[in-house]
Amino acid sequence: MPSDRKLAVITGASTGIGYELAVCAAEDGCDLLVTAHEPEIEAAADRLCQTGATVTTLQADLATEAGVDALWSAMQARPVDYLMANAGRGLGHAFLDQDPDRIDEVIALNVTGTTDLVHRTLRAMRARGEGRILITGSIAGDMPGSYQAVYNATKAYLDTLSWGIRNELGDSAVTVTCLMPGPTETEFFHRADMDDTKVGQSDSKSDPGMVARKGYAAMVKGASGVAPATMTKVQSALAGIVPDRVLARMHRQMAQPKGTDNG
Repeated sequence: MPSDRKLAVITGASTGIGYELAVCAAEDGCDLLVTAHEPEIEAAADRLCQTGATVTTLQADLATEAGVDALWSAMQARPVDYLMANAGRGLGHAFLDQDPDRIDEVIALNVTGTTDLVHRTLRAMRARGEGRILITGSIAGDMPGSYQAVYNATKAYLDTLSWGIRNELGDSAVTVTCLMPGPTETEFFHRADMDDTKVGQSDSKSDPGMVARKGYAAMVKGASGVAPATMTKVQSALAGIVPDRVLARMHRQMAQPKGTDNG
């Protein structure tokens, strides 16, 4: 890949926000290293190549140490200018009804794998004296996640991780930006078994292209964070005012599967 172009690494890039972030980077003149757990990453790469970018793909599960190691090995070919740590998994239904193995998978990807990758990348960027990282958190991290408790907890972790690292970096040329979208029209709700919920069936979810464009622009500017939708900003403001028990009830109304006990 030509070294005079920036290299952008995007995780979870087969669909949704991750794919749209890759589109933003390609249109900005970057070469791409895109990864996802699904084989659909190859079809996504074919579409991205039509922008004229050089695209390298890696199918890997970043919920595993082997997957992170494989991506890190691929990232050694040349300096990484932008890392967009977007890969994540959701999980709906009541906490006690969730499969423990799926809970472990959500935590392993959203928390453990993302932390490991960001830590390795930031060390390299700090040594080089430049670089940008975008972490896809969520407005969900501001709300007690009734019927989505583990996922919301992982996003709370990522949101605070982003802001904490950013403060530690101070005036460094290396920056961390937190992307905090609200509900977005992607495969997320289907994969999280949330099709039969108010939020899963809502027609008012954000467009992933819009979310990605605002997140990408914020990252390039070195901004601290961005909540792309107006409603998301309102939810964020409410989280600082409304009691947690009320927020939990509001979240339950959105995420509880239809036909289950309303308690």
